[in-house]
Amino acid sequence: MLRIYNDLTGKKEEFQPIEPGKVRMYVCGMTVYDLCHLGHARVMVVFDVVYRYLKAIGYDVTYIRNITDIDDKIINRANEKGVPFIELTEHFVDEMHQDSDALAILPPDSEPKATEHMDEILAMIERLISNGHAYAADNGDVYYDVRSFPEYGKLSGKSIDDLESGARVEPGDAKRDPLDFALWKAAKPDEPAWDSPWGRGRPGWHIECSAMSTCALGDTFDIHGGGADLTFPHHENEIAQSEGATGHPFVNYWMHNGFVRINDEKMSKSLGNFFTVREILDRYQPEEIRYFILTSQYRSPLNYDDEHLDNARGALGRFYTALRGLDLDGVEPAGGDVFVDNFHAAMKDDFNTPVALAAMFDLTRELNRARKENEAAAGGLAAQLKQLGSLLGILQLDPETYLKGGDTAGGLADDEIDSLIQQRLDARAEKNWAEADRIRDLLQEQGIVLEDGAGGTTWRRG
Repeated sequence: MLRIYNDLTGKKEEFQPIEPGKVRMYVCGMTVYDLCHLGHARVMVVFDVVYRYLKAIGYDVTYIRNITDIDDKIINRANEKGVPFIELTEHFVDEMHQDSDALAILPPDSEPKATEHMDEILAMIERLISNGHAYAADNGDVYYDVRSFPEYGKLSGKSIDDLESGARVEPGDAKRDPLDFALWKAAKPDEPAWDSPWGRGRPGWHIECSAMSTCALGDTFDIHGGGADLTFPHHENEIAQSEGATGHPFVNYWMHNGFVRINDEKMSKSLGNFFTVREILDRYQPEEIRYFILTSQYRSPLNYDDEHLDNARGALGRFYTALRGLDLDGVEPAGGDVFVDNFHAAMKDDFNTPVALAAMFDLTRELNRARKENEAAAGGLAAQLKQLGSLLGILQLDPETYLKGGDTAGGLADDEIDSLIQQRLDARAEKNWAEADRIRDLLQEQGIVLEDGAGGTTWRRG
């Protein structure tokens, strides 16, 4: 039984898809005006794991992750750079795909763009007006009438009375009520614009996702995901729009991943503690970033600091060291059933990846014991470990490739390391222990860990 914490009800619930055996899932993706940051990486990794696991336990999953390619931030950035907004967004879509590929994110089934769904957006706005949930202002704007939707606030837990106390109409707004929000914005000079029944303009951010999700997945679908920062107002507004337009429940299960914190402070450009995926990839391997994200249950805050990334590197090193040197071609997963069961129990408990990783460590200890006694059993356990890792998107590299780590740690090239190891072996053969120790210390200073065994000396980047 898979149980998911449903933010709409505030509790874990047994997952029951609308259509047996099939899951329809939509996740709010990036607004493409800059490089992906760690918060984007968390959303991508979290819902990639949800996607992988749902498929692994037998569901036919349709996964949609949208791209917001028109909004205020995009227009402002394009104007700053003096380029057409389409040129800007296409560039950052390509950059996003580079980052997602590096992090081994499986491509969603579709990545709809807001600018490609203008007909659906306009049709939904017209339905909202005809259903009494929206109104066109004299200046060409169209607004959603929040008070027309009595259930407004059911996702975020906010009441209209509480919202009203801090709301006000900004100068230049044509809305009737300070709580109302824009569905369509009248064109301003030198901004992208599309034709509409209310004059040329562009959509508001919230209506884009309502139109794209229902177009792809129907009026009601199973799972809607995104970062916790989107719960209000974005996802609250999506519910009001979608249910106001269709008259049907919008989404059955709402999932939100927790905030990212940097050294125990919320990640923020204003605090100067803002990290892009590229900046982190300069220092850590992609699987280390992915593993680090999975060490926190997805709903919990994720605290970024070097120590946690270093711990991720050490943990993956233990897994890959256990797999090192084993020929797994054609080997079927076998053994360690209690650990496999523990892994799946954790994943079925609201995708509890930290507990699932603990089960994988228990399996690794069993594998290390088997390597000393029974090579065939060790092979089956190793294949089992890799299979579990594939459900989290880790342990899919060749162990030597991971452990030698490219250029992400240590300044020495592989051939330089091999040469120094041979010099150390020669020194040991001559019983020149001082020279052997000097070389080991030199390698350790460069982050190179030596492991002496019966089969010789191997190394990895620590």
